[in-house]
Amino acid sequence: MPKNIVIICLVNFLIAALMGLALRFSSIESIGINYRFLTHAHSHVAMLGWVYLMIFVLFVHYFAPNKPKIFNRLFWLTEFAVIGMMLSFPFQGYAAISISFSTLHIFCSYYFVYLIWKHHKTNSTVSQKLAKTSLIFMLISTIGVWCLGPAVATIGQSSAFYQIAIQFFLHFQFNGWFLIAVLAVFFHLLKIENSKVFNQFFWLLICSTLLTLALPIHWFAPHKSLLWINSFGVIIQILALYKCFKLIKPKLHSLVNYKNKLVLYMYTFALLCFILKVIFQSLSVLPEFAQIVYNYKNFVIGFIHLLMLGVISGFLFAFILKSDLVRYSKSLNFGIYSFTFGFLLTELLLLIQGAMFYFGNGMLPYYYLLLFIFSILLPLGIYILLFNIVKQKNHATKTSKTS
Repeated sequence: MPKNIVIICLVNFLIAALMGLALRFSSIESIGINYRFLTHAHSHVAMLGWVYLMIFVLFVHYFAPNKPKIFNRLFWLTEFAVIGMMLSFPFQGYAAISISFSTLHIFCSYYFVYLIWKHHKTNSTVSQKLAKTSLIFMLISTIGVWCLGPAVATIGQSSAFYQIAIQFFLHFQFNGWFLIAVLAVFFHLLKIENSKVFNQFFWLLICSTLLTLALPIHWFAPHKSLLWINSFGVIIQILALYKCFKLIKPKLHSLVNYKNKLVLYMYTFALLCFILKVIFQSLSVLPEFAQIVYNYKNFVIGFIHLLMLGVISGFLFAFILKSDLVRYSKSLNFGIYSFTFGFLLTELLLLIQGAMFYFGNGMLPYYYLLLFIFSILLPLGIYILLFNIVKQKNHATKTSKTS
């Protein structure tokens, strides 16, 4: 993977993490920036500047080995759109400039799908199916974005249609595009072969992704049938998880025997978060729990971070650590542990506070202060990983000059 491109992705992630840190500090003292606007900036840079672009890099690296120059130009145009959102969202929220850059990013993503489809070259049916399916889900997710304008113009932002359009986009971005994309790379690296078990996993995964959309729709357009559909989707998702571990079990020795245990640690971390994600989503079969999640935003934020930081970023970190971009050292270990402990501690706080709200016990003492302090570990870990790669790049340059 090109080091300068990965560095850009990590810089985006660091900026998104610092925005998140600022949001948590704003609960302690005013920072003079609109909280909602900064939230939009934080989420867009994290999703589109870190996860999207890192998957972009991985797909080109593993699935388009010829690497035509057009991918490089498209990456920088997409990064330009990310920078535009990074600079405009904090000060104006959804307005002409930020919407323009968001629209540019969507058109870049469409072209990326076309290019991958055209230049995709791999002998693995497994990685081909998963990669192309993830891209299809990415295209489907943007339908939600195109519905936002008409929704605002006709019935307003408070309407169920507007909220469902947002949930449609987020659901298929997180559970379709991002999750299936990292699984495509993971299965490619493990050299998972096409089999009856894989095909069962593949179709179970697709069905569960489609059916579990029913829950966020139910939040804004309540109907009992949607809860039944979601419950069916959750059961299918549990079966998909079982098939997933049945597929990777024979390959686990390749992870255990890897030269550095930090890669094994990150894979284990990501897979455990994947299990937790399925467990928490499975609780939504209980109607009362499904409503609790919607009413108490701590649970929503915690679940989003579990998927984004735990599962998806966990896999992305593992892919970076498995490459030759890093130099293993005590500081790198500290950075990875800092990130994971920051994630675990903040998730635990969100869970405890959400439970206290539900049982009517009020606020956890020093909740916002503790949340801010624990959140410092997240950008710290990202910075250490970033610094390690930059330093390794300089070291490699010096070595080549002296050889």
